[in-house]
Amino acid sequence: MTTKSSRSVRSLTAIAFSLAILVFSAIPAAAGEYVSLTGVKGLDSVFDFSLGSPEAAAVIFPAILDVHQNREVRSLPAAPRTVIVFHGSAVKLISTDRKGMEKNDMAAYDKVAEFIRQLKKAGIKMEVCMYAVKVFGVDPATLMPEIDRVGNGFISVLGYQAQGYSVQAIP
Repeated sequence: MTTKSSRSVRSLTAIAFSLAILVFSAIPAAAGEYVSLTGVKGLDSVFDFSLGSPEAAAVIFPAILDVHQNREVRSLPAAPRTVIVFHGSAVKLISTDRKGMEKNDMAAYDKVAEFIRQLKKAGIKMEVCMYAVKVFGVDPATLMPEIDRVGNGFISVLGYQAQGYSVQAIP
């Protein structure tokens, strides 16, 4: 009888030990990867985008989409609000005008256009600075329809910042 009782105690101890390991190993995962989000109610961000490189945009746009769709960001009490404001040479990225472009460049700009559509579909708001459109000689009729027009992108960025949005410059 003591052997049977002894085996039961050892089995229960092994089970309890295994459960303890599972519980304690899950605690860091439950705490989340981003300690910086502790106490944050929602993540409102504006990306001040003036970089005119389609290759760089093809890397940065998916990162912005990840911020907006990230599981931990989405688990905050308030849904994220994300805005991209295009100004500077970035206004050329959002034009559908491909005249005079080489084939390789065309493919890169087409990839950017596809990202723009994905960002819009995900609920990311986008604005273009019409002041920059004029300065960089972009025909307003060629701007992608997914992007709202504002007179001065700096005013938009400052306005979002005054509303509590965090600003991330993409120079």
